[in-house]
Amino acid sequence: MRVSVLRGVGDVALEERPVPEPGPGEVLVRIGSVGVCGSDVHYYDHGRIGPYVVDKPLVLGHEAGGEVVALGPDVDSLAVGQRVSLEPGVPCRSCEQCLAGRYNLCPYVEFFATPPYDGAFSEYVVHPAAFVHAVPDTVSDDAAGLLEPLSVGVWACRRAEVAPGSRVLVTGAGPIGLVCAQAALAYGATDVVVTDVNAPRLALAEGLGVTALDVSRTPVGEAGVEPDVLIECSGHPGATVDAIRTVARAGRVVLVGMGSDELVLPLPYVQDHELHLTGAFRYANTWPTAIALVASGRVDLDQLVTGHYGLDEVQQALTEARRDHETVKPVVLPAQ
Repeated sequence: MRVSVLRGVGDVALEERPVPEPGPGEVLVRIGSVGVCGSDVHYYDHGRIGPYVVDKPLVLGHEAGGEVVALGPDVDSLAVGQRVSLEPGVPCRSCEQCLAGRYNLCPYVEFFATPPYDGAFSEYVVHPAAFVHAVPDTVSDDAAGLLEPLSVGVWACRRAEVAPGSRVLVTGAGPIGLVCAQAALAYGATDVVVTDVNAPRLALAEGLGVTALDVSRTPVGEAGVEPDVLIECSGHPGATVDAIRTVARAGRVVLVGMGSDELVLPLPYVQDHELHLTGAFRYANTWPTAIALVASGRVDLDQLVTGHYGLDEVQQALTEARRDHETVKPVVLPAQ
């Protein structure tokens, strides 16, 4: 099979590898669609993210969907020919965090495209059946892969306790901000505002049914917003602090974006308003909800896709956003 391999900073190349065979409890999936994530771009540009260092060839890509083509022993939850979405993190399922249901916090998780574990920029992958989710025909191939970032949005909304009537501010109109905004609407929020400085992305946000605010023209603190919930997706320290200062008393702040190692909080505001501030790390038990939201039409993932690329065009897919500011979500099609 063909595999796109990151061999070093700024160096990806096609390789031929044997098609893997599924073991007990595993399935072989022919990959149909893989979204390009900011983490893929960061590994390509820098060769590391925090403590995770690319010190040997690595296959990128973790937003994957495809079709089951073979079953390993003891698999009865899936069938050959089923279209599926892959949950890319496989926890140990026996540590304290896993047993408490917080498997996203498992310290032993094996996650696609996070060194030393290969991802899905390849024609086939083997994956545990427990983390392979069947999708209905109302979910497109692209959306099957993009259920992964949507799961980030679903998890953020759960952490933020978004409920009917919530007023939600989402900072950053990138792919994660846009799925968080859609998820918030689906969870019943009646007022969702998304901020950014990128006009095409803000226009896309408006097309998805939320209010867009260009903070290069109107600072968020002057826009008259007072959200119950802030879902921070920009990763920009200044934007984060400005947005926190708008949150209503007893409001909730969920930090999703990762842009700096440290954040200086407006502590008097946080204390005086008794804000609840927390982080969000990936997701747990979100795929059934994400599938239902897309299958029902409550969330539109296909509108986020701004280009398709073959396995021999992965470098172009990884660098498209720096050439075209209208890029939102490049998608790799390994079968092409």
